[in-house]
Amino acid sequence: MPWPFSSSSSWRDVARTKLALRDDVVAAEAARAPDNASPSSSESQLTQAYLRATAREIVQRIGDGEWTASQVLEAYIERAVLAQNVTNCLTEVMFEDARETALELDAEFAATKKLRGPLHGVPISFKDIFDIKGYDTTLGFTSCAGQPAPDDAHLVRVVREAGGVILAKTNIPQTMLFFECINPLWGRTTNPHNAAFTCGGSSGGEAALLAMDGVALGWGNDIGGSLRIPPSYCGIYSLKPCWMRISGGGTRNCWAGFEALRATVGPMGRSVDDLELAARLTFGARDNGPEPAPVPFREVKLPQRLRFGYYLSDELVKPSPACQRAVREAVNALRRAGHECVEVKVPDPARPIELFVGLTSGDGYKTLTKPIDPDPTEPSLFMMLMGPKVFDWVRSLCDWAVRAAYNDHIFARIVRAARKKSVYEFWQWTDMRDKYRELFYREVWDKHELDGIIAPVQAIPALPNDTVKFLPMLAGPTILYNIIDNPVGTVPVTHVDAVLDVHTAEWSDPKASGGHGSRIYERMLYEAGMTSKFKKGYYDAKRMEGLPVAVQVVGRQWEDEKVLAMMRVVDDALGERGFGPLSWKGQKKDP
Repeated sequence: MPWPFSSSSSWRDVARTKLALRDDVVAAEAARAPDNASPSSSESQLTQAYLRATAREIVQRIGDGEWTASQVLEAYIERAVLAQNVTNCLTEVMFEDARETALELDAEFAATKKLRGPLHGVPISFKDIFDIKGYDTTLGFTSCAGQPAPDDAHLVRVVREAGGVILAKTNIPQTMLFFECINPLWGRTTNPHNAAFTCGGSSGGEAALLAMDGVALGWGNDIGGSLRIPPSYCGIYSLKPCWMRISGGGTRNCWAGFEALRATVGPMGRSVDDLELAARLTFGARDNGPEPAPVPFREVKLPQRLRFGYYLSDELVKPSPACQRAVREAVNALRRAGHECVEVKVPDPARPIELFVGLTSGDGYKTLTKPIDPDPTEPSLFMMLMGPKVFDWVRSLCDWAVRAAYNDHIFARIVRAARKKSVYEFWQWTDMRDKYRELFYREVWDKHELDGIIAPVQAIPALPNDTVKFLPMLAGPTILYNIIDNPVGTVPVTHVDAVLDVHTAEWSDPKASGGHGSRIYERMLYEAGMTSKFKKGYYDAKRMEGLPVAVQVVGRQWEDEKVLAMMRVVDDALGERGFGPLSWKGQKKDP
């Protein structure tokens, strides 16, 4: 059907049409399937076996003739529908195309007894930044609707050639520069474990779908934490490789021409095994353009005794008891396994996010916000976009007020950084980025002779919906490793415990020990009465009970394969703890 809208059409009309097209497909599938009100309520043992299998195990079972790609796909489509109905995670839905692909794979295998490739029959999804031929790549903008991509993105082609079965694309936040998951076109995606919390961003829809076993493997990208924050919030695994390890050809973004920080493409999954499978396939796979670096997956042999650095707080914002406990549990497990863990200190902890804000705001966010028109701007962007618009004298006044009233030098530095810059100033900021990279390597990696680092993902396990507009600086712990371009894996460690993870007054008291940072942020997170809606502060262990908590496993630049190997070491050391395929237990609702 021809697209019925023009550039002068109302954004609401465009959004209604796109939603109706998606929802009709999902509703038709839901009508075919049994009641899916709760996990495993009506699933057969065989269906659960499909969902419990890792991507690697799916391929093995199909290769052994036990399963077919079509059988596996139907189980995942049923779960994808459930995930959509629970979290609103899907954008473009491709179930019928996926069925055709699965039938082709089954016919091919029946005739040849050979697998097409290492992803033969694996259900896969992509964040809605990847071009897939015949489907829109909207990025959540109504202005991009009705423009189906003429070709597949490079990574999509690689996945197809390897036998992957693509069944959907997933939701993102408007502009992809905040870590909730909402836009005027597709709406809000919620956390699969608790509807009152966000699934994270910007690869949030992807994380929610994987957490509910809607696919076996997914793909996202990361410029400030988008491959780590959603997996941490949702309880899955991910890998942020160094830039140039995986091609981003055929992906779209809001940053045309911006090179001071580079978004990197990476896999998301339900096990370390599946991330390694994805990395082996895609590292160094050549595109028609200049990316990526032609370096295929390299085998790594780890020393018997690894040396990890760790920190409970980077001293930007003091992490909550739950997030500190996740680091402690990972470190204690590694020590029990015979590895050495030494506490390290992040140098100049405000510098990474100061650099991120200074670099990204260089043009006053003009490039970033250009695609928004005619859509309304999400309120979550308000604080970020306001920075470059205020007069310098207002910025100076805010700087003085923050220092005088709260003695918060960290927050004041961020306020000063958020402004338009000349080309000369922008180059200076880029040079400061490089100098910070040198500082971090000198003071952390080289000084302590580390193999890897164990670090919190954020200060709290997940943000309540509609609160990132007040708390954008919480992305600092992930932004750090974009500034220095280190490969990072996300490993889920534990769940929030209402008793173990309750916070005390020391979390908002700057005189108490334990790595305090921004006074304003720590009061908002941990001090009663600081917000009207959240009487105890944004961190509330009782309200957050059961939410996943993860750690970052960080490696030196270009040691992506070693990061995967170290993730496996951490995962094995921690043992069984309620994560992986078929671990989702339902979504809580606020009373």
